[in-house]
Amino acid sequence: MSRTDERYNVKETETKWQRVWDERKTFAATEDASRPKYFVLEMFPYPSGRIHMGHVRNYTLGDVVARTKRAKGFNVLHPMGWDAFGLPAENAAIERNVHPAKWTRENVAAMREQLKSMGLSYDWSRELATCEPEYYRHEQKMFLDFLKAGLVYRKESWVNWDPVENTVLANEQVIDGRGWRSGALVEKRLLSQWFLKITAFADDLLDSLKGLERWPDRVRLMQENWIGRSEGARLVWDIDGRSDRLEIFTTRPDTLFGAAFLAISPNHPLAAELAANNAGLADFVAECNRMGTSEAVLETAEKKGFDTGLQACHPFVPGWHLPIYVANFVLMEYGSGAIFGCPAHDQRDLDFARKYGLPVKPVVLPPGEDAGSYQVGAEAYSGDGILINSQFLDGMGVDAAKAAAIARIESEGLGAKTVNWRLRDWGVSRQRYWGCPIPIIHCETCGAVPVPAEQLPVRLPEDVGFDKPGNPLDHHPTWKHVACPCCGKPARRETDTFDTFFESSWYFARFASPTRDDVAFDRAAADYWLPVDQYIGGIEHAVLHLLYSRFFTRAMKECGYLGVKEPFDGLLTQGMVCHETYKDQAGAWLYPDEVVKEGGALKHVQTGQPVALGRSEKMSKSKRNVVDPAHIIETYGADTARLFMLSDSPPERDLEWTDAGIDGAWRYVNRLWRLVIGALDTLPPPGAAMPALDDSAVKVRRQIHKTIALVSEDLDRFHFNKAVARIRELTNALSDGASGWTMREGLEAVVLLMAPMMPHLAEELWSELGHATLVSDTAWPVADASLLVEDSVTVAVQVNGKLRATIDLPKDADAKLAEETALAQEAVIAAMSGKAPRKVVVVPNRIVNVVV
Repeated sequence: MSRTDERYNVKETETKWQRVWDERKTFAATEDASRPKYFVLEMFPYPSGRIHMGHVRNYTLGDVVARTKRAKGFNVLHPMGWDAFGLPAENAAIERNVHPAKWTRENVAAMREQLKSMGLSYDWSRELATCEPEYYRHEQKMFLDFLKAGLVYRKESWVNWDPVENTVLANEQVIDGRGWRSGALVEKRLLSQWFLKITAFADDLLDSLKGLERWPDRVRLMQENWIGRSEGARLVWDIDGRSDRLEIFTTRPDTLFGAAFLAISPNHPLAAELAANNAGLADFVAECNRMGTSEAVLETAEKKGFDTGLQACHPFVPGWHLPIYVANFVLMEYGSGAIFGCPAHDQRDLDFARKYGLPVKPVVLPPGEDAGSYQVGAEAYSGDGILINSQFLDGMGVDAAKAAAIARIESEGLGAKTVNWRLRDWGVSRQRYWGCPIPIIHCETCGAVPVPAEQLPVRLPEDVGFDKPGNPLDHHPTWKHVACPCCGKPARRETDTFDTFFESSWYFARFASPTRDDVAFDRAAADYWLPVDQYIGGIEHAVLHLLYSRFFTRAMKECGYLGVKEPFDGLLTQGMVCHETYKDQAGAWLYPDEVVKEGGALKHVQTGQPVALGRSEKMSKSKRNVVDPAHIIETYGADTARLFMLSDSPPERDLEWTDAGIDGAWRYVNRLWRLVIGALDTLPPPGAAMPALDDSAVKVRRQIHKTIALVSEDLDRFHFNKAVARIRELTNALSDGASGWTMREGLEAVVLLMAPMMPHLAEELWSELGHATLVSDTAWPVADASLLVEDSVTVAVQVNGKLRATIDLPKDADAKLAEETALAQEAVIAAMSGKAPRKVVVVPNRIVNVVV
């Protein structure tokens, strides 16, 4: 059998090179001041037990970046770890009667092997798992350092409580008023919680977004909106018949003359006082507390209020009284927990006013409207305009009216100009077992006492049960009972654990020196590697994880851990992997492998019944439109899967998974294999001197070096799909007539250029081409600048404005040569119909226009 008949043995080849990389520790990283560093990191996964296609895409993108930078001479750190705490493990413990630690560690082992089968260039010696005491002892120490620095405090706070999960949920974990996992109606509860003071850095977190130039604009805008800086005024209102006053915050003091009511949060102290003697109000507050606390929930819920019977006195108009309501859409955590409502110029206030028959008085006149007849209909007007019906503000623009209103408020001692933030301090307490214990001991005499550093880590007890509702740490007979470190009296451990965002907010720094036991990471190593040069992950983490990580880095800097304040210099948010959806005749979702196409129609593989085709959506288990990466790698190999992930669409866009796409990638893998193997007997040895080349060979060389230059540029810009297309074009050119020395140069260029994308095949072909070194250790090809300069151009020839031919001319050819060549073309002669040209216009290097 000739070698051209030899099939590419993908399983044997990929296993072989993975073993070689592992044995040689090819991708192990160490600090090296003589080389520029490059830290590539993909958002680490939760160990669910199986990788999915989203993982394959995410980690392929990161691996291409890492391998390319390594070939270009960078000292690359490319690590992997596991975001291993969380409720899913605890739920699995309940459902499967297995300990969360055992479930998690088994999943880590399974996923590690799956990731290794992808041929990813990770430095596995730096692997970490956040559930291990060797990791979380350091975040316990950080928490205590943050506490010393004034960045941690404890207070009572209204929280989202999931009555099924028996834990606090973040606002983002409340979907339509229900727990994101349990589906239970979420309640509000007042609990003592530990908070990190992220608001201390609000200004800097906002201002520094401008410097994150390699972040997507969309992500920066999302963070800007989440931080939510707003300028306004704090203003006190007298309450008719009472000695106390009600303070509100407003961003629209210009609309005070359009006020129709005041509203306070159901959790405002005034509401609590009134509800104590009003059963109806108490019931309304209880109803409000069955809603979540997120703004999204409050924004979409029906606006409801309870009239307290109290009246507020307008600050500018004596004798003008406004009703005070308790309203379900007012957050205690925003501003002062109280607002005034101007229905004409705020949609929420307008909806409320229409519901309760309150007046709607416009005070901002839109451009082009008549002040005498203007009325607000179904939609509030929130744009710019001129103030009307507003006494001393009349005739002013909105900005001027805001300034004038604030000046009057301040001059009369009713309040002051102020800045407010949408951002809230981060509540990190969670009432669950499988998380990092909060290192605090509660003593009746000494209060909340930090666990001494020498007693860290506070380890989770392993002998816990999940047969009772609530936190197993609360039910443990001995774990929480300890002596107070200060007075020695009996005391109690904090049984809450950290929000799992805590672990993921600093893991990138731990990769700098993950085996250090005495410190979280070596400062010199962290200063060398950080910030992360390229971070890659889903857009769903645009706010919380990324914002918390930015805060954590600042807090670590303040406490002397780090010298940088931004964790991620560059950010790439990849799109989702999508697939068509299918349903059987009963409306049940079907897996892709249950569907076959016959004669243009979709049918069920087993029953033969018709199958309905749905739209393409993100792969999800719930809709069964998933493809198993393990099956794809087993069938086609990792390189094929990687190639398809890169070639179909730009990384920031969604990728449509198709059988035709993966088959096409597999065909190219085999075609490239056959091209190299078939040419081996005709190639000069590696490193042979370049012989004299004819014009056709020089033309091929030009394409080789042009491809090197363009692919290098594409990869730097993350235009992976363009890079793949250019490499395939070069492969076609080599197949169509290259030979000898030029063929070797072209094949070696193709192998080196595609090595970051299909590393196993590249290693095998590099070896077949006679190289003793690994392609992974070979420098990136450099384009010969002299071959990038075009010495000929293709020029269009038009007759009376219509394209009739194209001609190849030397670059910058003179007009006479261009004219003679154009007039000699048969198509041009035919178009002239025997007539002599009246004029010939030559635009150098572009066009020849013949006028007859």
